[in-house]
Amino acid sequence: MKHIYVIGIGAGDPEQLTLQAVGALGRAEVFFLLDKGEDKAGLVRLREEILERHAAHPHRVVVARDPDRDRKAPTGDYAPAVDDWRRRRADIYRRLIAEEVPDGGCGAFLVWGDPALYDSTLAILEDVQARGGTDFAWTVVPGISAVATLAARHRIGLNQVGRPVQITTGRRLAEGGLPDGVDDVVVMLDARQAFGALAGQGLHIYWGAYLGTPEEILLAGPLDEELADRIRTVRADARARKGWIMDTYLLRRAAGSRPPHEAGPDAAPPPGAPAAGAAPADAP
Repeated sequence: MKHIYVIGIGAGDPEQLTLQAVGALGRAEVFFLLDKGEDKAGLVRLREEILERHAAHPHRVVVARDPDRDRKAPTGDYAPAVDDWRRRRADIYRRLIAEEVPDGGCGAFLVWGDPALYDSTLAILEDVQARGGTDFAWTVVPGISAVATLAARHRIGLNQVGRPVQITTGRRLAEGGLPDGVDDVVVMLDARQAFGALAGQGLHIYWGAYLGTPEEILLAGPLDEELADRIRTVRADARARKGWIMDTYLLRRAAGSRPPHEAGPDAAPPPGAPAAGAAPADAP
């Protein structure tokens, strides 16, 4: 039977690979990379660097063109657009596994961050397996997520004492605002920069882009209009320079700014943040 590894490779730093990931890289014979176009060629090069350092030699690399997705679809059309994109991706995955992995062989997909967090690979492989006609087993190797890297680079915990933390998307934050009853919200996939609508509401923001890479950018401080504008400007400049951007952030509500019915005896202020717009002292 064919075997497929889904390997979490961290947020961008090749040294974030776990020993389990290194072992899986050494066992795979063929690696599948999805080409997202010239603008994102750097993403392929990072994967190639990881393979050069840790994959068994010889090995094969098979590159397939990633299907385009309608990223500007209105809310009502968003889920159907994603479903269509996943279906077309599943067609590609099915072909790759069927044609490129020999019987008894081992292939691998390299996934940014952790495969279980805002990544489609696991759901797509379930779809491929459910269609039948392609017999394979698969193993998921967890990775260090962008969320974990963000917290580490800002030297903060993701939650306050006895309080929950929620992970959501920029689309949902823009539509519903900060969730009730949650002091700490991690926001991913925010092309809209939804944090701007929350400026001046007693929040801290810990923002990071290209986490774990030499181009890493960190900004943090009280979320006022000045800092919101600075993040927008820095983000736009970086995206224009590189052609793509991957960023995420944590919004933290101070205990004293909770609605009265939410504040409790265990309430504690957020850990000290760097001055507005400042990065940690050891940031590159």
